[in-house]
Amino acid sequence: MASDTGWADPLAGVPLLDARHVTAGERWVFSAGFNVDAALTSTGRIDSELDDLRRLAGAGARVAVLSHLGSHRDGTASALDHVAGHLSRRLGRRVRYVPENASDAAVRAAEALEPGEIAVFGNTRHHAGEERGDPELARRFALLGDAVAVGGFSKAHRAHASNTGVLRLLPGCAARSLVTEVRFLAPWAGPGEGVYRAAVLGGRKPEKTLVGLVHAMRTCDLVVPGGVVLNTVLRALGHDLGASDLGSRPDACLDAVRGVMDLPARARLHVPRTLWVAPVHGRRIAGEARPLPVADGVPAGHAVVDFELEPWAARALAGAGSAVLAGTPSRYLDGQVRSADAVLSALSRAAGPALLLGGDTVAELPWPGPVSTGGGSALQLLATGTCAVLDALRDNARRAAGEGRGPADDNVMDGVST
Repeated sequence: MASDTGWADPLAGVPLLDARHVTAGERWVFSAGFNVDAALTSTGRIDSELDDLRRLAGAGARVAVLSHLGSHRDGTASALDHVAGHLSRRLGRRVRYVPENASDAAVRAAEALEPGEIAVFGNTRHHAGEERGDPELARRFALLGDAVAVGGFSKAHRAHASNTGVLRLLPGCAARSLVTEVRFLAPWAGPGEGVYRAAVLGGRKPEKTLVGLVHAMRTCDLVVPGGVVLNTVLRALGHDLGASDLGSRPDACLDAVRGVMDLPARARLHVPRTLWVAPVHGRRIAGEARPLPVADGVPAGHAVVDFELEPWAARALAGAGSAVLAGTPSRYLDGQVRSADAVLSALSRAAGPALLLGGDTVAELPWPGPVSTGGGSALQLLATGTCAVLDALRDNARRAAGEGRGPADDNVMDGVST
C-alpha cells in the first residue's frame, strides 16, 4: 500500500541506537515485542533484537528488558521466563528473569544489575494500564533505567506504557530491529504512480479493517477482503451472515466499511460470488463446508469459512506491481484453503514484489517470499508513513533539544490488541 500523501522518510528525526555511544555501567530499558509462546514456535521477534542486546551488554550497559505476551483483557498474559532462557542460549551469557516489573523489588533488581548484565522483567501486560498507556505505570517502568532503546516493531503502532509512555520520561532511541523493519518495508510504500497495487486483507484483528481496508481502498487498485474483513464487507452490503465471526470490534469495523463505501475509491473491491460455509459451535467448525452463492445468505448456525477467488482477481493479483497480504483470508488451519491457496499462487507469479504481513499470517501460510511479522505496525506504516513509536521518538528528540512537544499520539489505534 502507499501513503495518501506519498512517502517521506519515516525515520527522519528519529534518534538511532546505532549512533549512540554506550559506556560501561549505563542503565538501559530495552522495550521489546517478545510476544512469543512458551513453546518458542517462532523466535523471530526475539532473535531480531539479539544484535542490539549484544552491543549494549558488550559495552557494559546494565539492561532491563520490558516486553509483553498475550493480553490482560482476555487473561492470556503469561510469564516470560522462556524468553530469558532463549536469550541466554542465543547470547551465550546468563540472562536473568525477574517476574516483577513495576514494584520496588523490580527497581532494586534493576539497580543491582552488574555492568554487562541483562535481565528480562515480567510481562508488561500483567497490568491493565499497559495497553491504556497509563502514565503512572510508565513512570514505574522508567525507574528501571536511565535511557530507553525501543525495538518491538510488532507493537510500534501501540501507544503503550512500556514504549511511548516510557519515551515521555527517558531519553530514547530506535533499536536496530525497528530501523531494519521500517527500511525493509520501503518497496511496498510510496505514492505508487504507474504501479498496480493490490492488498489482500484477512484474519480476525480489527486493524485489518480499521487501518488496512480504509487506506487500501484509497491507495490500491485492488482490495481482496477475507476473514473477518470480508464478513464485515458482506454485512455492510446487507447479506445475512448467520454465525460468522465479526471480530472484537464489529460496530467500529462496520462503520469504517460503510464510510469507505460512501466515498469515491481508487480500488476495485473483490466481493466473491461463492462462499464456503460450515456449521459451527462457537468458533469451532462442526461439520462439512459447502459452497453457497453469496446472494443466498448464510443460514443460522453456519459461518463463512472460505470463499472462491474470482478469476479476474487472480489475474489482477498475478499482474500486480506491488502486493501485500495481511491476515489469512480463510480458516486455513481448519483445512479451508481455497482462497488462500489461490491468492498465494497468484502472488507467487506477481509482476512485482509481494509481501506477507503479520505473525499469524506468516506462521499459517506457506510462503517462501518476503515477510514481516509486524502486521498491524506494518499496515499503519504503509498506510500513513509513520506509527506511534516513531512519532514518540521524534517527540522525545525534540524535547531533548528543547523544541517542545509534537503530535506523538496521532496514529494510535485504541483498543486493538496484538
